[in-house]
Amino acid sequence: MHLTRFRVNTARPGARRLLSSPQALHAAVMSSFPDLLPTAQGDTDAPRVLWRLDHNARAEVFLYVVSPSQPDLTHLVEQAGWPAAATNPQTPGWQTRPYTQFLDRLAEGDTWAFRLTANPVHQIRRKDGEPTKRTAHITPVHQKNWLIERQERAGFCIIEKPHDKRLLPSGTTLKGHEHHGDRHELTVRDQRPLTFAKSGGPSSQAQRHSVSLVTVTYDGRLQVTDPEALRRTLTQGLGKAKAYGCGLMTLAPAAHDARR
Repeated sequence: MHLTRFRVNTARPGARRLLSSPQALHAAVMSSFPDLLPTAQGDTDAPRVLWRLDHNARAEVFLYVVSPSQPDLTHLVEQAGWPAAATNPQTPGWQTRPYTQFLDRLAEGDTWAFRLTANPVHQIRRKDGEPTKRTAHITPVHQKNWLIERQERAGFCIIEKPHDKRLLPSGTTLKGHEHHGDRHELTVRDQRPLTFAKSGGPSSQAQRHSVSLVTVTYDGRLQVTDPEALRRTLTQGLGKAKAYGCGLMTLAPAAHDARR
């Protein structure tokens, strides 16, 4: 496994085109792997290519990619990077590091800071007899609960704040259901409603085949509870819309962890 970081040159027209269409960016990412067959992504138990955009500032956007093999992002440098600066073979315009050794070192009880961009959705039925419909969570409370409900299965638990650091009491109710208030070291930001054409063609056809989704970015601190399950989460993704830049969780040393 490999972890790659690529800085996007947001001033370039090619970059703006890719940033405006998750489908176009997904195609560009997948084109980085000449040895990867499209059918390989259908195996849910196999490592897959995951990617995420981090919008740290208007002119500071990073593309992260986790992949089974090492990518070649030359075409992305040409479209959306700094081609002249990348002529130095020591700095080709992106950085790729081996990821397997890091994954193998994960151990129960470890504490990490994490970031995840995801598509938090749920199934609803508006009235009896209707089929269920996948619908996005649009409030921070529901978006937090979406992740908290999946943490055990994903191999981690989000660290809880000390009681004296909480602004809201735990067990606060929302429409008759318990929610977690600000009980956890978890923030939700950068909510983005995205609508884009799933395929090319006339605008009327594109409208019939458009994709709409809501993405959010989670930042927080977690503790490893099941290293093997967490390794699957980090290499297979979490939630829906993985082809559109969702599901990739990355870890970093936790500032409050005295052991690191």
